[in-house]
Amino acid sequence: MGSGWRGILGFDYAIVQAPLGPNISGPELAAAVANAGAIGLIRLPDFPAPDYVRELIRKTRSLTSRPFGAAIVLPFPYEENLRVVLEEKLAVLQVYWGEFPREWVQEAHRAGVKVLHQEGLIPLLPRVVDLVSDSGIPVIAAGGIVDGRGYVAALAFGAQGVCLGTRFLATEESYAHPIYKEKVIEMSRTDYTNVFGRARWSYAPQRVLETPFYSGCKNLPDQETEENQPIIGHSIIHGVHKDIHRFAGIAPNPTATGDIGSMVMYAGQSVGLITEIIPAGEVVRRLVAEAKDVIRERLSDFH
Repeated sequence: MGSGWRGILGFDYAIVQAPLGPNISGPELAAAVANAGAIGLIRLPDFPAPDYVRELIRKTRSLTSRPFGAAIVLPFPYEENLRVVLEEKLAVLQVYWGEFPREWVQEAHRAGVKVLHQEGLIPLLPRVVDLVSDSGIPVIAAGGIVDGRGYVAALAFGAQGVCLGTRFLATEESYAHPIYKEKVIEMSRTDYTNVFGRARWSYAPQRVLETPFYSGCKNLPDQETEENQPIIGHSIIHGVHKDIHRFAGIAPNPTATGDIGSMVMYAGQSVGLITEIIPAGEVVRRLVAEAKDVIRERLSDFH
């Protein structure tokens, strides 16, 4: 499925592994997804670290001979990190949460890098597809897709591919803390909130697991931020030691210590459909197999 993408981007399947932050999608996850024929993305730091970014890219290349990409969050300083992506000539650059200057898009294309902007949600897909139908821009659907049924639904709406976040979070190669992964498997309720990370990025609400900690503080007054909260743990994020304050927007990775249960745990609405932690390559294989089964078994009667 997604054979048209072989010519466009050089991948077997139009399946994108979302860039999970702040460093949950590292070289191991991106390489595993790339090795399975899909699009793996490493999440780049939200601060200038060109040497570290080059190290991330080269480590990923040591784990796969397939093309892969990197992702940048635009509200934070990105020029130095972006320059490394272009110098290293990655296959894909994903940018989101902001406007990406046209001159950078053109420069990326000259370096052989395809730029993917933020994806549309399924309810908006038909409109988005219609709007760009004459432009040749591939539309990638994201939001609540975890299995072959969602894949087929997105394709039926006109998308050329799908992007999965939470499903790749709960994989063996994901750089999420084991407790975080366990919560993704155990829990089925999420909420859309701006409780976490207000001081650093006040206008970016996120969907999070309704953990016992979050359920007790979801009505946090607007003037409260992580800056006036105590330190509840520590972590190493992209090689930098960080104090984690209560309500910080830092999801726990394996280096995190302290009160893990009180840290933010991002997850999508379809988290209840995820019941096991499996290899990232198996996620891709199952998604393709399930999509083919849906098309063959449920749609074969339509002519």
